Amino acid sequence: MASEDGEEKVIATAQHIVKALGTTETMTDDMIHIFSKFDHRFSGMSEGLSRKSAESYDSEGLQDALDSVEERIMRWDMATSESARERFIWSDVPSEASSYLEAVDDLQNMIAKLSLAPDDRKEFACLDRAQNVLQQAMARLEEEFRMLLEKHSESVDPDWLFDPISQPSFSSSNNDDKASHTSAEDEGDADDLPVAQPVTDLNFTIDMLPSEVVADLNRIAKCMIGAGYMAECCHVYVTVRRMFLEESVFRLGFEKQSIEEVQKMGWDILEVEISKWMQVMKVTVHVFFTSERKLCERVFVDLPSVAVTCFVELARGVMVQLLNFAEAVVISRRSPERLFKILDMYETLRDLLPEINFLFSGEDGFELRSEASTIWMRLAEAARGTFVEFENAIQRDSAKNPVPGGAVHPLTRYVMNYMRFACDYKETLEQVLGDDRGEDPRVFDGAVNCAGSVSPDNRKDSADGLSPWSIQTIWLMELLEGNLDAKSKLYKDPALSHLFLMNNGRYIVHKVKDTEIGSLLGNDWVRKHAAKVRQYHKNYQRTAWGKVLACLKDGGIHISGNFSSGVCREVLKERFKSFNTLFEEIHKVQSTWIVADDQLRTELRISIDEVVIPAYRSFLGRFQQYLENGRHPEKYIKYSPEDLETYINELFEGTSGSMSKRRSS
Repeated sequence: MASEDGEEKVIATAQHIVKALGTTETMTDDMIHIFSKFDHRFSGMSEGLSRKSAESYDSEGLQDALDSVEERIMRWDMATSESARERFIWSDVPSEASSYLEAVDDLQNMIAKLSLAPDDRKEFACLDRAQNVLQQAMARLEEEFRMLLEKHSESVDPDWLFDPISQPSFSSSNNDDKASHTSAEDEGDADDLPVAQPVTDLNFTIDMLPSEVVADLNRIAKCMIGAGYMAECCHVYVTVRRMFLEESVFRLGFEKQSIEEVQKMGWDILEVEISKWMQVMKVTVHVFFTSERKLCERVFVDLPSVAVTCFVELARGVMVQLLNFAEAVVISRRSPERLFKILDMYETLRDLLPEINFLFSGEDGFELRSEASTIWMRLAEAARGTFVEFENAIQRDSAKNPVPGGAVHPLTRYVMNYMRFACDYKETLEQVLGDDRGEDPRVFDGAVNCAGSVSPDNRKDSADGLSPWSIQTIWLMELLEGNLDAKSKLYKDPALSHLFLMNNGRYIVHKVKDTEIGSLLGNDWVRKHAAKVRQYHKNYQRTAWGKVLACLKDGGIHISGNFSSGVCREVLKERFKSFNTLFEEIHKVQSTWIVADDQLRTELRISIDEVVIPAYRSFLGRFQQYLENGRHPEKYIKYSPEDLETYINELFEGTSGSMSKRRSS
C-alpha cells in the first residue's frame, strides 16, 4: 500500500508539473509523451488533464480565470484607460510585453476550449465576453504594431549612396567627331533632389529595422494572425512600410508623375528624368525592394505566403509608378535623338527582370511581373520605331540649297556620328532588331522576345550571314548615299558636284575605318567606297582642269609650210590668254570651295600640281621664246610654274583671294 501510495504521489507530481509548464495543448502533449517513456501509466494523464480542464470550466473557476485574463488585458485598453492612451507597452514598459502576450494567449486557449464545450448558457456568455476582450486586445496589439513600425522606420538617407551624375545623350549637332552630351547635373541644377550615382555593385541589402524590433513585430504578428486578425496586421504593416518606401524613392530624385505629365515634357527635361529613372530603378529593385522583402520574411517568418503578400502590396505603388514612367516614354513622340535613352531604359529593365521576377514571385506578384515584361518588350518596339523614324529623317532631308563650297553636308556628319554612337549599343541593338522570337530566359512565364527586324523586304535577299544590326547599318548607309547623290545634283558646276561627293565619301570612309561601323559593314564595303572616292577625285580633276590642260596642247599652233618659225604667234598668244583666264577663274572660284580634311586637301593639290605644272612648264619651254621677242610678252606669259604652284596651294580653303593683287605686290 505504501508503494502504491508513493507511485500515486509521483504521478500526481508529474501531473502538477505538466499543468504548471504546459501553457498550451501542444506543450502538454509533449510533456506527457516524455513522461510516458518512463512509465506507461503516464499515458493516461492526457485524458485526465483534459477531463480536469473541462471540469474546471464547469466550475466557478471559469469566471475567475476569465476575470484575471480580462483584467490583464483591459488595463491597456485605450478606450477605457487614460494611462493606456498615453503610453505604449513595447516602448514605455517593455517588461509588460511578454505578460500581455501571455494573457492574450491564455484568452485564445480559453476561447478555443469554450468553443468546443457542450451547449450551456453560462459558457456561451463567457465565450461572448472572452471574444469581446480578445477584440480589444487585438486593437491594442494593432496600435502597438503600428507604433513599433512608425517609431523605428526611416526613409533611406541617400547621402551615402547618391551623387549628381552626368548621363550621355545624342543630339543632332554638326560638331565634327562629337555627339552632343547633355549633363543631367547641368540641366538639373534647379532641382535640389539628389540623383543616384551609377553604383557598380548593388548586391547588398539594408537592415530596415533593428533586430530586436523585428523580433517584437514577429511576436505581435504571430499573435494577431493566430487570433484570426491577419488582415488587420497586414494592413498596418503594408500601410506604414509603403509610406517609408515611397519616401525613400522620392529622396532618390524620382517624383510621382502621371503619364500625361511625362508626355508634355520637353526633351531636354525628359532626358534628365530618364537618367534619374534608370538609377532609381536599379537602386529601388536591387536595394530597397530586396531589403523590404527580407524584412517581410523576418517579421512573418512562420508565414512565408503572408510575407510575400505584404511585400507585393507595399511595393506595388512604387513599382507601378516606375513602370508608368517607362510606359509614358514608350508612347511619347518618336524622334531619332531619343533612341539612345530608350535603349538605356531597355537595358536597365532587361537586366532587372530576373530580380523583379524573383521578388514578385507567386500569384500575388503575377500582375507586376507581367507588366514589367510587357514594358520591356514595348521599349524594344519603341526603339525599332525610333530607328524607322531615323530612316525617314534621312530620306526626308531634301534641302533645296546646296552646301556652300561642296563641304561635308551636316546630314553626313549627323548620320555618321549617330551610327558611331549607336555602335556602343551593339549587343542591345542586335537583340532589339533581331528576327529571333525564341523565349528569352529573362522574361516571365515564357513571354517572348518580340524584337523583330525592321529591315525592308528588299534587304532580306542579301542578308544571309549578316546580323540584324549589320543589315540595318548597310541599309542606312545606302539611304545616306542616295540622299547625297541627289544633293550633288543641286550644284550647277559639275566639278563642284564631284568635289561634294568626294568630300562626303571621304568623310564616311574615314568614320567607318577602324571603328565598329567598319566591322558591321565589312572590308569589302570599305574597299568599294574608298574606290568610289578615288573615282570622284578623277571626275573632279577631269571636269575642273580639262579645259585648262587643253590650252597647253600643241594642236593648231604650228603653221604648215612655214620653215622660218613654224609657229603662229596669234594662236600662241590666244592659248596663253585662254590659259591665264581659265586658271584665274578656277583660282577665284575654287579658293572658296571647302575641303576640310587636311589629307584630302593636300592630295588634291598634289594631284593638280602633277598634271598642270609639268604641262605648263613644258609648254612654256617650247613656246616662250616666240613671245619674248615681241611686244609686251608679260601680257601673255603672266605666271611662272612656281607662281602656279603657289596659287594651287591656295585652293579649297573656303576663302576668296585676288591673284592680281598678290602679283602686283
